[in-house]
Amino acid sequence: MSMPKILLCTALAMLAAGPAAAALAPGSLAPDFTAQASLGGKVFTFRLAEALKKGPVVLYFYPAAFTPGCTVEAHDFAAAMDQFEALGATVIGVSHDDIATLNKFSVSECRSKFAVAADTDQKIMKAYDAVLPIKPSYANRTSYVIAPDGKILYTYTNLKPDQHVANTLAALKQWRAQQPAQ
Repeated sequence: MSMPKILLCTALAMLAAGPAAAALAPGSLAPDFTAQASLGGKVFTFRLAEALKKGPVVLYFYPAAFTPGCTVEAHDFAAAMDQFEALGATVIGVSHDDIATLNKFSVSECRSKFAVAADTDQKIMKAYDAVLPIKPSYANRTSYVIAPDGKILYTYTNLKPDQHVANTLAALKQWRAQQPAQ
């Protein structure tokens, strides 16, 4: 592991003591975005508006591909994809990494189960107030659940990766239970 990634991991571990609040509250309109993304090593254009036409979207930000916490989180999301799909949800991860790095990460760590998007200019993470305060070029570990109408249902920020999947699944299940039968 390179020295910058070791330093990032150390800083993230020190900050991981507890949760923090994300700025975009439930009920807020999710900022629309389009980004270059990778799924299974194949590049495509991800459009939030298009994904929302299919159902809710779990949008999660993570600091950097191939760091320990981000790898754990990607594995957790990949393992839970059948549950997300059963709830009609699309999952997309976003980081500052370039698309070449994400092509590799999408295959190895995301196990070709969900897409990851490149936010090299930090426009998306800034729009979602998901910037890591101690290293603004990196995303904070923040998860959002966005309803098909574009409103944020749930938000959770914590540098520890262990509760993001369980929390977003619980929020989706609660939302789905409140929807009229189709």
